[in-house]
Amino acid sequence: MIIVTGANGRLGRAVTERLLERVPAEEIGVSVRDVDAARDLGARGIRVRRGDFADPSSLAHAFEGASQVLIVSTDATGETALRAHRTAVDAAAAAGAGRILYTSHMGAHPASPFGPMPDHAATEAALRASGVPFTALRNGFYASSAVMLLGAALDTGELVAPEDGPVAWTDHADLADAAVLALTTGGDDLDGRTPALTGPEAIDLAGIAALVTRLTGRPIRRVVVSDADYRARLLAHGLPEARADLLVGLFAASRRGDFAPADPTLARLLGRPAVTLADVLTATVAPVAALRRSGRGGPASG
Repeated sequence: MIIVTGANGRLGRAVTERLLERVPAEEIGVSVRDVDAARDLGARGIRVRRGDFADPSSLAHAFEGASQVLIVSTDATGETALRAHRTAVDAAAAAGAGRILYTSHMGAHPASPFGPMPDHAATEAALRASGVPFTALRNGFYASSAVMLLGAALDTGELVAPEDGPVAWTDHADLADAAVLALTTGGDDLDGRTPALTGPEAIDLAGIAALVTRLTGRPIRRVVVSDADYRARLLAHGLPEARADLLVGLFAASRRGDFAPADPTLARLLGRPAVTLADVLTATVAPVAALRRSGRGGPASG
C-alpha cells in the first residue's frame, strides 16, 4: 500500500492521478483532512482515510498497512510546519512503512532567509533520525510562483520587486511524475536527499520580464526596489505582515543563489526534457494577454 498525503492539494492530487496509471487502485491510499473532497478517488478504488498532521491518531489509521508513505509538505511555516512534519514522519515509521518520501526543496538550508527552507532542512534531519529508509525529493521552485510574482505587470507594464537572483523554475506536473517514479521504480538510487529536481534553466525576474514581453507582445520593464519599499507596498495592498516578510525572504534567498543553478537530474529521472518556464508562461500568461488585447478580459492578476 502506497500512501499519499495531501491528495486534495495540487501536487498530492497530481501524484495520485499518475500513480493510478502505474499501480492498481487497491494498492493506493490517500490521507486527507477532508474525506468528502476525495470521494472521487474512493469511487475509483483508492482507499481514502482522514489524516491530519495535527492529529497523530488519525495518521495511525490513515497510514495503516503502508509500505511507503509520501509526505507532501504543508503550506505552514515555522514550528507549526516542523511539528506537523515530524508527526507525519513518526506516524509513518510507527505504521511500519519500509520507506518514507518527503517533498522537500532545493533551497533547504537551516540558515535560509526564506521561511520554509529551514523547515525543510529540519524535516530532512527528522527523516535521517527516524531510522527508516527515506527520500527527500528536493523539488525546484514551482513555476506557478513565477506567474504569481508577475502580479499586475500585464496591466502596468512594470514588474516591481527587490533585487533577486536566478531561480530554476520547475513545473508541478514534472515533479509529480518524479515522485511517482521514486515510489514505483524501487528508488535505490534515490536514497537520502536527491539532487535538486529542477527545470532546465535558472531565470531571474529580468529574464521573466523579457520572456513575457516576447510571448505576449506587451512590453514589461523590470523595476528594482528596496526590500523595505517592496514590503511597504505589500502591506499597503492588504497583505498580512507574515506573508509580506515571507516574500521579502524569498528574494533575499534568491540573491544568495539558493534556488540555482538548474540541475539535470529531473530530466534524467523522467527520461525526457523537463518543462521550461517559457512553456508554463505560454500556457498561463499568454492566453490572459490575448484576452486583454481582444478587450474581453478584466484586469490581469498573478
